[in-house]
Amino acid sequence: MSFGPKAAQRLANKVVLITGASSGIGEATAREFASAANGNISLILAARREDKLTTLKADLIQQYPEIKVLSRVLDVSKTSSILSFVKGLPEDFADVSVLVNNAGKALGRSEVGQLKAEDVSEMLDTNVLGLITLTNALLPHFRAKNRGDIVNVGSIAGREAYPGGSIYCASKAAIRAFTGALRKETINSRIRVLEVDPGAVLTEFSVVRNYGDKAAADKVYEDTEPLGPEDIAEAIVFGVTRNLKVVIAETLIFPTHQAGAGVLHRGSLGQ
Repeated sequence: MSFGPKAAQRLANKVVLITGASSGIGEATAREFASAANGNISLILAARREDKLTTLKADLIQQYPEIKVLSRVLDVSKTSSILSFVKGLPEDFADVSVLVNNAGKALGRSEVGQLKAEDVSEMLDTNVLGLITLTNALLPHFRAKNRGDIVNVGSIAGREAYPGGSIYCASKAAIRAFTGALRKETINSRIRVLEVDPGAVLTEFSVVRNYGDKAAADKVYEDTEPLGPEDIAEAIVFGVTRNLKVVIAETLIFPTHQAGAGVLHRGSLGQ
């Protein structure tokens, strides 16, 4: 998507930290920021898979020779490592202007009574505690300069619960509540707090949810046309590149075949 000269000007020389940046929405968001800024931006790419971060970094630098990219391994579920991660950012990447809390996951579709304790812990540690801990670590920096954008990637699941999604839905509902409270707590500042809630998006999300079973993951999107990660990335960058007085507080994004968490149309929609 082309955002034009105003967007590039507003992003110029900013430092953007993206979690879960190795694939899916996180990777697409990194690429979208680089494109919107014409490479005049610094990106901190954080995720668990170092090899994918390294590949993305090299690709971005090849495409935008002026861009600055720092790739760092970060598992946000290991909350004890987050503060040292923030404090360890090199000087030319320390002045973070935009935080995109994208890292998240769902595991399984078990109903209550059959939940695996390790799945519950991993979802809550990643989706909730990791997001809160990283935001808490960076907020004093944003407060000190009275500016900054915090983008939390939620989900329709945080608005509408569904069977087999109790913990994932609860984790995204927690993000929604946290985001709302944070927005009110920062109302006396120039800090903007945005929430982007996707519906069905074709990424590795369903593969992870189905414990690596690609066939089961593909069945989720069978006879539908889901969003791509770039569709969510565009919404994130759009929100961040608005005039400073404008807050796109909440964005709910569906593909055309979806109207709610469990409201899907399967089959041809015609031309």
